[in-house]
Amino acid sequence: MRQKAGRYWRGLFAVLAAGLLVAGCGSSGKQEAGHSKLRWGFLLPTSWDPVTSRTGADINTISLAYASLTRLDKQGEAQPGLAQQWRFSDDGKTLTFDLRKGLTFSDGTVLDAGAVKAFYDRALTQKDSFIKRDLGGVESVSADGPLAVTFHLREPDYQLPYLLGGRVGAIASPTAAAKDKAKLALWPVGAGPFRIVEFVPESHAYFEKNPSYWDAANIHIDRFELTNSPDPATVIAALLSGSIDVAGRISPRRVEEARGRGLTVAIAPSLNVRDVSINRNRPPFDNPKVVEALRYAFDRGEFVKTVTAGLAKASHQPFPPGNAAFDPDTEKLWRYDPDKARTLLREAGYAPGALSIEIAVNPTMNDGMPELVQAQLARVGVKSKLRIVPPGSSTWQSEVYIAKRPALALDGTIGRESPVQNLLATYGPEGIMNLSGPYATPAFLQALDTVRRTPTNDPAYTARLRAAVRAGVEQSPTNYLYSEPWIVGARAGVKNLSILPSQIRWEGVTVQ
Repeated sequence: MRQKAGRYWRGLFAVLAAGLLVAGCGSSGKQEAGHSKLRWGFLLPTSWDPVTSRTGADINTISLAYASLTRLDKQGEAQPGLAQQWRFSDDGKTLTFDLRKGLTFSDGTVLDAGAVKAFYDRALTQKDSFIKRDLGGVESVSADGPLAVTFHLREPDYQLPYLLGGRVGAIASPTAAAKDKAKLALWPVGAGPFRIVEFVPESHAYFEKNPSYWDAANIHIDRFELTNSPDPATVIAALLSGSIDVAGRISPRRVEEARGRGLTVAIAPSLNVRDVSINRNRPPFDNPKVVEALRYAFDRGEFVKTVTAGLAKASHQPFPPGNAAFDPDTEKLWRYDPDKARTLLREAGYAPGALSIEIAVNPTMNDGMPELVQAQLARVGVKSKLRIVPPGSSTWQSEVYIAKRPALALDGTIGRESPVQNLLATYGPEGIMNLSGPYATPAFLQALDTVRRTPTNDPAYTARLRAAVRAGVEQSPTNYLYSEPWIVGARAGVKNLSILPSQIRWEGVTVQ
């Protein structure tokens, strides 16, 4: 039997639209009788190969073509996916998954224990693997029969069933990888709900329903068209015109406008948290006094009110209030105190107006957050200018996540399936969102190890997880500001959207 996991998400948000019924506003995405089409405006992935995919947001698009070993529910619990059950050994150092019978990839390759082992052998050894770091505790993977796959661990890691519910558990065809690994980045071959039929980089990806998907009975969309999300200023017009049927994000300040024009907006719990990423390896943030000054410089309540129209929640950490990992004590460490910020800056040698910094901004962040960051820095005597990083699915990744060039960047995490994985991404030595990488304190890494070794149903689990969160926040100069729910808009005929904290899924969704 699979491990009875402790509840990862204990949401305080109420899902305002559990089953999405969109009021009429023109024709729907339906193609013809018996054949449905849906157009989704979101983000194209950094890579279509789960091994080289770079960001947490990619799970939304990776999961169109791939299925993972497990699948998280709305409470963040690991449920069966490609694997119908799993079990840890008594010492917690082996984890065995029993796969479903009759699984195949979209290229016809059998998805059995040997195929899963081949995928993880590649993930653990391929030079440009971005999930290798997530599998750091995995010593090897073995096929112990046609349908039994065992992960052999260096130390107990009870986070794995969660971790394998995302990109790390999305299994690609070993046949496709053997033929051309580079092509997988452009042409996914998985066992997910859809199979790709067309892809134009930076533009769109078109799919058709995959009849061999293990949960195909719950997929009611025959053709799925993924395009880049429209600019927030035009997203409502795009929905009304029918160029897209579902928008991955509606600006919080435009929710009432969207509803007033006949669209339905679903607001649901998410793991999205926005932040001011700071690089302690670059001046002026190599000065601890400057880092400490900015701890007191940001009025989170103003961001919630001004940028998110009150829909967000203030947060000093990469988890939203209500999440099991959210640590209430961390919220008491610093408060908004501009006078103290100015005092610390003077102690660092910067009189008011003497310090000037450049802020790297992702072009998708045009909702007023950058300008408010500038305004709040100005109140404590810091001058700044915004630099928009050129658009493109790889530009921000390369300059910020890989090269870590900026001293300060505005960013946000969409969360990860495992809280430990999320902490490693935001604070770990190789963390993609740790702008100060490879900096990470031994105390933080030890706290993470303690969480991994703790079964998620252990009474001590939550306290240990929150201690690790606190250690991460204390070690990092980055300032998290607020958590934002999913705000998803759709047009006529789209029903029953499945919005999970970590991603949007398409099982059960219909288009009329």
